[in-house]
Amino acid sequence: LSLLERDNWEFASRCNATDVVVIVAVTPAAEIVLVEQFRRPVNAPVIELPAGLVGDLDDPNESVLDAARRELEEETGYTAASLVTAMACPSSAGMTDEIVTFILATGLERVGTGGGDDSEDIRVHVVPLTEIDGWLLEKQAQGTPLDPKIYAGLYWLRRPDSVGEAATTTR
Repeated sequence: LSLLERDNWEFASRCNATDVVVIVAVTPAAEIVLVEQFRRPVNAPVIELPAGLVGDLDDPNESVLDAARRELEEETGYTAASLVTAMACPSSAGMTDEIVTFILATGLERVGTGGGDDSEDIRVHVVPLTEIDGWLLEKQAQGTPLDPKIYAGLYWLRRPDSVGEAATTTR
């Protein structure tokens, strides 16, 4: 990370990646794919949407969709027939210049076990959308931190417009 200053405002900037991709992945059986991994900054396993850095593997020209495809398979063992950008937004506008792009992934097919790369120990959770609210509440009651980006992903899945429609038509 680099610490920068602009107009007397200090913020962090990543040196090893261009952006972040967050994948809202839905199976043909209307299940959302989540991951759980230990996060050192909070010293706990966290439930999250699959995600990763764009351009961090010595490819500064990697596209957001290519990174989403790579991260989805690496972390979850799934590939997607369709990847659609839902939104690009700042992750923490007062703290970093990092941009997060949410990608809706549908037409999933399981091709591997997932689990991440050699530096990760990722557990994959596949939860029916009809049960996700209760499942998340149960995890939270157990003391497992939840990444709030999950709720942004659920928002897009529940929208009646074209972004959410691709995921909800399989219900």
